[in-house]
Amino acid sequence: MDAVSSRRSHQLRDETGTDFLPSEAPCEMVAAPLDQPVPGRPALSSGPGVAVRRALVLASTAALTAVGCAKMYQVVEVGGVTVLEGLVLVLFCILLAWITFAFITALAGFAVTLARTRETIPIDLDGPLPALSSRSAMLLPTYNEDPDAVMVRLRAMIESAAATGAADRFDWFLLSDTTDPDIWIGEEAAFLALRDACPAHRVYYRHRADNLARKSGNIAEWVRRFGAAYDHMIILDADSLMSGETMVRLAYAMEQAPQAALIQTLPVIVNGSSLFARLQQFAGRLYGPVIASGNAWWYGAEGNYWGHNAIIRVAAFAQHAGLPELRGRKPFGGHILSHDFIEAALMRRAGWGIYMTVNLGGSYEEVPPSLIDYAARDRRWCQGNLQHLAVLPARGLHWVSRLHLLIGIGAYVTAPLWLAFLVLGILISLQANFVRPEYFPKGFALFPSWPAQDPVLAAQVFGATLGLLMIPKLLACLAALFTADRRRGFGGGLRLCAAVVTETLLSALIAPSMMIFQSVAVIDILLGRDAGWQVQRRSDGGVNRQEIFRKFALPSVCGVAMAAAAYAVSVPLLAWMSPVIAGLVLAIPIGLLTAGRGRGARLFTTPEDREPAPVLIRARELGEAPRQPHEAALHALRQDAELCRQHINALPAPPQRRPGDIDIDLATARARIAQAGGFAEAIGYLSRRETLAVLKDAATLQHLLALPA
Repeated sequence: MDAVSSRRSHQLRDETGTDFLPSEAPCEMVAAPLDQPVPGRPALSSGPGVAVRRALVLASTAALTAVGCAKMYQVVEVGGVTVLEGLVLVLFCILLAWITFAFITALAGFAVTLARTRETIPIDLDGPLPALSSRSAMLLPTYNEDPDAVMVRLRAMIESAAATGAADRFDWFLLSDTTDPDIWIGEEAAFLALRDACPAHRVYYRHRADNLARKSGNIAEWVRRFGAAYDHMIILDADSLMSGETMVRLAYAMEQAPQAALIQTLPVIVNGSSLFARLQQFAGRLYGPVIASGNAWWYGAEGNYWGHNAIIRVAAFAQHAGLPELRGRKPFGGHILSHDFIEAALMRRAGWGIYMTVNLGGSYEEVPPSLIDYAARDRRWCQGNLQHLAVLPARGLHWVSRLHLLIGIGAYVTAPLWLAFLVLGILISLQANFVRPEYFPKGFALFPSWPAQDPVLAAQVFGATLGLLMIPKLLACLAALFTADRRRGFGGGLRLCAAVVTETLLSALIAPSMMIFQSVAVIDILLGRDAGWQVQRRSDGGVNRQEIFRKFALPSVCGVAMAAAAYAVSVPLLAWMSPVIAGLVLAIPIGLLTAGRGRGARLFTTPEDREPAPVLIRARELGEAPRQPHEAALHALRQDAELCRQHINALPAPPQRRPGDIDIDLATARARIAQAGGFAEAIGYLSRRETLAVLKDAATLQHLLALPA
């Protein structure tokens, strides 16, 4: 290992202060074939213990589902099963299996949490920090994010890594796919300021000329150019934070586990400023560890990857995780949006282990500030997960990897199934109420066919289903109440219980709107509509009222229609469906309430609020420091000669074009500049796309900046 590190250290020339990037260390990475198995490492087994755990989870899920389906059949079979009732029974069985699987996983997680079972991958959680012999790259991909906010998080992590004494083991790369010209130059200016503030650290910046394949392509491009210089890479998101101690322990765990390709941490949600964000933060902090513990208990070496806050062995990723472009047109074809599940499955197929650590800590992220922003991100994830249908038949995948893909698909497909289940239930009730029953069917019958039902059994099935949904929350609450440190972190037992009740009620009101949003997303994708890649709003919890009215109009209309249909049958049916109907009818007020800033912080307190980690405190301090507003891109380059020089030096060589190929945006920009009488007039002519083209072309940019004012 020392010899390898020495060789790679020689390859990686430290050019901090002169260039944006280090010397390249190319690493071959090609797309992995899906239609044929690939040679890899010797077969890796999670052991008989994990096999028994999986058998218990699957058998328990199957048994509970079978019992529930049998009871539901008894409800609908009275008087014969009609077509509509048969459809309801099928949907119920599918949905019951879905929630039963989650219930069994949470039950296992509760037992693991109380028993403090050892994690699958050995990681030293509390001992002194070990010395590292490997080199790791910290990769932070960004796409049209606030440059100052990104640099604040990056600087906080750099300083946290320096405090461990292992700063020389980590290099930092900001990998920009930004397409907004003003944000691009703002990133470069903020990067130069960061580098001046952290002169002793190797910090680099790269902007891609195109954002081909988006985040997965961004990471793959870095691997091809620089991957050979590093043993590991820790992937971050623009809203990620990670403590230096966690980085060191992750890197050391990879050194001690040569079979591991990836270790996924459990990110804790922080910095929620709106009521919606506080709800997500509280729920993730309370319920997340229990569910994650249950998953890790049966995952073994066949874990999953969530796309960020994870450490990856570069060699394994380069050799086996190259993503193919799917056949066909978007939204199902093209580049894979939800790349993380696939990358994990491909590395596991090649014999590498994919692990999850639940108890390490020091890993943080943020969430969208409103339900609208959450739904917008969810739309992209929905399209990416449905693309996994094309990957499911890939040869050589481990069956647990296929199960991960199915779970990801099911996370979105179940929404329209729930909606169909509700609609069919209303239709059955309308049919029973308005269609005259046939008491004496044709042919001989000794007795009339009286309509009958078993409301007691139906209520029992409903109550049992509700229990499967609610018990995991209660188990997570009990796990926190039984642990003194966690109980205090949530503000004490009484506040914790009050928060759980409030969160459950608010989540129940939010869930119907999310059902509508996800159902529309699935329908859009089935109709061939591509979601694209939208910029994610992060820190601002304030949402325009008109936007809320517009986006929540459909759930509101659906709620009114359901209420009218239920009332037409009977008041008891309306009362029975009131939880769903209330969430839909009140969608707009709920959207306004949850998007409001400064709400819920006192009730939905979390351990990170009461005792924040040093990296969180430092990021908050840096974020509260006064900021200088960024000038528009061309103005900033004209006013700052050093920024302009660094920008031009960082531009890649112009692409080779065939005769007749013309960059329309650049050609148009050059024509507009030629007609302008000065700099101000020229930039007034340029569109955003044309400005971006000018920023990518050194000669045109220098000519523009040299124009008189």
